[in-house]
Amino acid sequence: MLIPIETLAIFIPTALALNMTPGNDMLFCLGQGIKSGPKAGNAASLGIATGALIHTLLAGLGLAALVAAHPVALEVLRWAGIAYLVWLAIGAFRSKDQQLSPAQTKRSSALVAWRDGIVVNLLNPKIIVFVLAFIPQFVDASRGSVLMQFLIFGLILNIGGTIINCLVGSFAGKLGQLFARSARIARGFQIFTGCVFLGLAAKLAFDKR
Repeated sequence: MLIPIETLAIFIPTALALNMTPGNDMLFCLGQGIKSGPKAGNAASLGIATGALIHTLLAGLGLAALVAAHPVALEVLRWAGIAYLVWLAIGAFRSKDQQLSPAQTKRSSALVAWRDGIVVNLLNPKIIVFVLAFIPQFVDASRGSVLMQFLIFGLILNIGGTIINCLVGSFAGKLGQLFARSARIARGFQIFTGCVFLGLAAKLAFDKR
């Protein structure tokens, strides 16, 4: 068997505990849900999941280890991620009144939230470090393909995280829809969302690995 049952019995609860710990990804889905509704919150979580799978694949192929070995590359990724989050915050602050209600957002907003989720996740170098530090503890090269084991563990980790982030995004989206009938409250939600994105940018800027 490629991955023993006893290894999964340890990995799954540990992964779920990590998934339930509030972090950048969860806060991003919260912000997207409040800004554009439940669909956007769910789409953001799927974008985060897509980015996480790409990180896992790159780690399994050894490319992530190469990037992690070069501090300059990690710094470039980190500041690109900071710039993107600031750009999203500015977009939230500058939203026009007619764009405030989630019910009036364009159908493409879900695709935009999915894309933004991928970009935010891929530009977070701490994800690379986490994947390289956490998953290899459970990989056993003597049991077969290391890449396949990386992908299986990454998929398990991703499923739990996606479910939790979807719940957060959906709840935030429904809350946003409930209060979006008031332009003043809707504007408050937009400001809150912008502040969330700025907070994530600041955390990425000052929270050194």
